[in-house]
Amino acid sequence: MDAVVQRVRTSWTKKSRGGSEAAHRNAAPTAFLLPPGLSSALHEVAMREFDSFEPRIQTRDLSAPGTILREADGLLRVDPPEVSMFAMPRRNRRPPAVRLAPGQWLQWQINYRFVGRCDGGWSYRLETFNILYGSAMPDVFLGVPARHVDERRSLR
Repeated sequence: MDAVVQRVRTSWTKKSRGGSEAAHRNAAPTAFLLPPGLSSALHEVAMREFDSFEPRIQTRDLSAPGTILREADGLLRVDPPEVSMFAMPRRNRRPPAVRLAPGQWLQWQINYRFVGRCDGGWSYRLETFNILYGSAMPDVFLGVPARHVDERRSLR
């Protein structure tokens, strides 16, 4: 399968919910340049509050992209990303799968709130999946996607 998935995960706590810390968090990108020549791979970018939202990048094979990808009838079917059973808000109704033609890309965003096991403090996460069907130029995800699915909800 000729596809590239860029999974951008931004994590924070109550500290970054307001003021200058929130501005710093909100400035975190949801798309990055890809390494040259990348194909059929997962490009993961993690940005965490305790690292001052500095991107930590790794490239892996496409065996566990966080969503199910299937080719059928010349299209790439992208099922909704996996969600943790411990995350809030609950998402009982999910959007349908998206089908991409060769050369098209999709941006799928979803956010969560988690309750800490020890102290009960809340933590938050925004995941952005940038998914391309076909060969990737390094700047492919810096443009406008052919499709966009926004599953972000209020995390109060």
